[in-house]
Amino acid sequence: MSRTHGSAVVVLAMLALVVVSSEARADEVVYQFRSEEDPASPPDPAVCAQAPFAVTVKLGGSLYVPVHRLRDGKVVYEGRRRVGRATACVRLTDPTFPPGQQVPFYARFSLPDGNFTALGTCTLVSNDVPQAGLVLAGCALKLVDVPKGFVGGTVSSTSVFNPAGLPGCATGSYYTLYAYRDGHRRDASEQWEAWDAALAEARAEE
Repeated sequence: MSRTHGSAVVVLAMLALVVVSSEARADEVVYQFRSEEDPASPPDPAVCAQAPFAVTVKLGGSLYVPVHRLRDGKVVYEGRRRVGRATACVRLTDPTFPPGQQVPFYARFSLPDGNFTALGTCTLVSNDVPQAGLVLAGCALKLVDVPKGFVGGTVSSTSVFNPAGLPGCATGSYYTLYAYRDGHRRDASEQWEAWDAALAEARAEE
């Protein structure tokens, strides 16, 4: 076991104590994951065909779960085990990517719990940090289609878009998906079962 992976398992175990107590009191679920453009997960044209706007860019990617340091939230392990896939559909009309511009965004996130589809806008933040041609953006989306057992929610992201193919820079995002269930509250035993499975997967990745 590497030091990084060992720390990841410890962090997951400590987080289990927090999540079991908090989620058992509420009907909401929070997923945090990152996406990375991946040729093995091409965009699904059927998803973009459902977008309520003319799509000019289609992106496909894989989803991974990062691990955070407890004392400050810093990502200490980006995660390399694929947990899902995503298709993003965007309408871009200005190739200069001016900061402040809002662009329509439609996406589907396929996770173990099902498919979550979201619609909203992404605001372009910059096009020259840390170098010219790399685009940073923030997205605010509404869940418009959710798996059975959920009633809706939101998705937000901090995103990087590399249209120029700059070396060393990947297109991808860090997402928070916040969803509400339809009234079912998982009890403590269900929480522990879920975390036992998560810990087993983390150890298997080592």
